[in-house]
Order: sequence, then structure tokens, then C-alpha cells
Amino acid sequence: MNTDYEKLESNIGYCFKDKDLLINALTHTSYANEHKHKGMKDNERLEFLGDAVLELVSSEYLYKNMKDMPEGKMTKLRASLVCEPTLAMDAREIDLEDFIYLGKGEDETGGRKRDSIVSDAFEALIGAIFLDGGIEEAKYFILKFALNDIEKKKLFYDSKTVLQERVNSVKNGNLVYEIIKEWGPDHNKTYEAAAKLNGKIIGKGQGHTKKAAEQQAAFDALKTLDKRN
Repeated sequence: MNTDYEKLESNIGYCFKDKDLLINALTHTSYANEHKHKGMKDNERLEFLGDAVLELVSSEYLYKNMKDMPEGKMTKLRASLVCEPTLAMDAREIDLEDFIYLGKGEDETGGRKRDSIVSDAFEALIGAIFLDGGIEEAKYFILKFALNDIEKKKLFYDSKTVLQERVNSVKNGNLVYEIIKEWGPDHNKTYEAAAKLNGKIIGKGQGHTKKAAEQQAAFDALKTLDKRN
């Protein structure tokens, strides 16, 4: 675990006035439970707040910038931007997983690689920035790290659908997904999936659910196909 808060603040472009808020945002339930005697609090309340701020800012952004997009499509696009895998991807862009306080057992079983833990910390960080610096600072952070590269994130969210549509459009074969490997304890398994076209692997992906692994495999396949074209 990295406790160089200045490094994290440099990564996110925001310096906390109240460092306790930052520490709170980084504290997972498992760590708080192991350190009750120190009065440690987990980040779940900050995550709740950050989730609300994220939804507000992303909704405003889409309303103002997607002027011809109907409500249904805005709802779907917002979902793609704030879903767990996407937020975990955002968090890893700032190396947030390195700074999370995890209990010993959670850390040893790969907690830093779990999308749920990393995405929750990302939302908690938004909540902490909101409390420490106000809505404008939180908005700046969200625009920079969560509402960037929207086309890529939309593609990631819809990758299985997009890949199937692309295969259908050229009528060139049968697309299937196969779990080719799995490892780890039952409560924290990791799966590796392969996207196969006519029996040939065109993409691979990993995730803590079979669905997430397939989504990653589809995204990998689309990137591969784009490079060929």
C-alpha cells in the first residue's frame, strides 16, 4: 500500500485541506474492521455521497453536450460512464488501487484488483473532494477522469453488442465466448474468457465474473479488428 498522499494528489490534480477526508475515502471496510481500536471509519458513506455527485455532474454534462440525444439514450450512455468496470478503469488511470487501505486478508486475496473495491474508492474520493473543496472541484475531477474519452467508454460498455453487430454486418461467421481459465478462491474468483470467431480466438479478457471477462474479451476483439482495418 502506498501512503504517499502527495503522489496521489499530484495524480488527481487536487490537494486536500482536510487529509482525514482523503484517508477516509481510501479506507475499505476490511481495514476499518481490523482497526476499530483506532477509530477508523470505512468509505461507504463517502461512496454514497460521491455516487450522487457523479450522477448529477454526468447528467448535467450529457444534457448540455448531447443536445439532440433523447432521454433514453442519455440514460444508457450515463450508465456506461458510471458502471463499475468503467469507474474501476478510471480509478486505475490515477493508480488509486495502490493507495487503498485494505485489511490483511482482503489484500492477500487480490482485493486491489477487484473492480468493486476500486470503483467504490473512486466514488468515495469524489465525495471527499466535494466535501473538501465544493461542487466545482468535484466537477473538475469528474470531467477530467470520469467523463473523458466517452466514445471509448461507450464502446467498452456495449462491446459485446457492438462486436455481434459487426460480425452480423459482414456475415462472416459464428461468434461465441468461452471461459478458458479460472483461478482463485470461490469468493474471489478470476475468469479469463476468449471471444472466438469461427473457432479462432480474436480477443481475450479477464474479470471477477464470467460476464465481465466476456465483456473485456469483446472489447479486446474490437480493438484488434480496428487495428486490422
